[in-house]
Amino acid sequence: MGYSVTTPIFYVNAAPHLGHAYSTIVADVLARNHRQRGDDVFFLTGTDEHGEPVANVARDRGITPQELVDENAPKFQAMGPVLESSNDFFIRTSDPRHKAAVQEILTTVKENGWVYEGQYEGWYCPKCADFKTESEIAEGNTCPIHGVPLLRESETNWFFKLSAFQERLEQLYADRPDWVVPQSRRNEALAFIKGGLQDVSLSRNQITWGVEVPWDLDHVFYVWWDALLNYVTALRFGRDGEDLTASHWPATHVIGKDILKFHTIYWPALLMAAELEVPTRVMVGGFLLVGGTKMSKSLGNVLDPFDAIEQYGADAVRFYLLREVAFGSDGSVSLEGLKLRYESELANDFGNLASRSTAMVRRYRDSVVPDVAVDPVVAASFAGLGDTVSRMLDDGQISQALEAIWERVRLLNRFVEEQAPWTLAKAEKVDPTSEGFDPDELTRATADLDRVLRTLVEGVRVLAVLLHPWLPSSTVVLLDALNVPDLAWSGAELGTGAAGAVGDLAPLFPKDRAAA
Repeated sequence: MGYSVTTPIFYVNAAPHLGHAYSTIVADVLARNHRQRGDDVFFLTGTDEHGEPVANVARDRGITPQELVDENAPKFQAMGPVLESSNDFFIRTSDPRHKAAVQEILTTVKENGWVYEGQYEGWYCPKCADFKTESEIAEGNTCPIHGVPLLRESETNWFFKLSAFQERLEQLYADRPDWVVPQSRRNEALAFIKGGLQDVSLSRNQITWGVEVPWDLDHVFYVWWDALLNYVTALRFGRDGEDLTASHWPATHVIGKDILKFHTIYWPALLMAAELEVPTRVMVGGFLLVGGTKMSKSLGNVLDPFDAIEQYGADAVRFYLLREVAFGSDGSVSLEGLKLRYESELANDFGNLASRSTAMVRRYRDSVVPDVAVDPVVAASFAGLGDTVSRMLDDGQISQALEAIWERVRLLNRFVEEQAPWTLAKAEKVDPTSEGFDPDELTRATADLDRVLRTLVEGVRVLAVLLHPWLPSSTVVLLDALNVPDLAWSGAELGTGAAGAVGDLAPLFPKDRAAA
């Protein structure tokens, strides 16, 4: 089965920050989960390289736009491996193959009767590259996202008949109430639609850095149409020798709330105009806040993902962002918060659980996991967890799925303390010649210790399978130590793992990293 997931493509007028990493990690969690479920996954990310903001930065630096994007795009491409992103393709919208596909699709939209020439005058944000409606203008005639003054623009453009799709968009939202998640973002988009849609510019004639309009070479396509189409065009050439359009479209999109309008209103209307299916789902993340303000290149309050990963590792940063900030909501992030989560949850809760469980098997059973049934109470608490997590992920409940797994991490830690395997091990060593020796008690202690050790190792194994999308490197290390390195989602059920031998396991999350 084909499954396609995308990040927004990132604007290349500056270097990447932790906000870019956030959406990449979310999409990677989805991609890894679907691979575990046996799907043929196409995970797409990339860079948005056209438009006025890029041209302006290049002009201010005295270089060409192409030189600027060639300088910055590799920085975003390098972010993927550092984040342990498993994306299958990285698209650059300056790619000639993309540009040709954009021209082809938008020519089809024109031929279908949805494009006309007209005069535009209105307020424009040069940082958003967006013409603002009256409801989108902040106090002082500024952009509500960037806080910069809006510019009054007037030009002759080619227009897209967005207004003609009002009823079809309203019907889409009625027929598929979970098409946009979370619900608050769906309601926001639907309110915009119900407020009345106006036709929007398809082209610009006052800039030259963009994809040329093939029927009017004095114009380039408005950057948003060019950028949105990457989700479709990349399927044509993103896998060598294959066109994945038929098997992998429609896709699931992961976006930020600042680009909601384009992805949940403009984009489905354009696809309808081109006679293509709308996306499977649009998952909308909130803002990462630093000091109460959105992390933004233009505001300069960014955290460098490379610095955070160098100190704590990619798994820790991935975990922290999706644990600290519930996907879909705004949330504050800091290096102090990362350190706290690293120490309390990764090192103490999960890392210590894995270390204790394997160490006790090595100490009490010569590294061989007892081949007995798991504890029925623990098994009941794990029952159906894999299906629950998959459903949550498909519904965009990324952080809630992680919490569902972490409840079992805490449960197993309680299980260790309540069962006290070290006490059971002492009972096994009672001298059979000692006064009052009870062989039945010895038998019970042995059986109980076997049950506890088997349950702990099996529980840790299942947790590793479930947590792999969030913690890809450390879970592979753990599964290798358990000698059951199978990541298949079918193994996310307690009692299905082989009762073999365990190997040495170094600390998954060394505490000296947090102390540095």
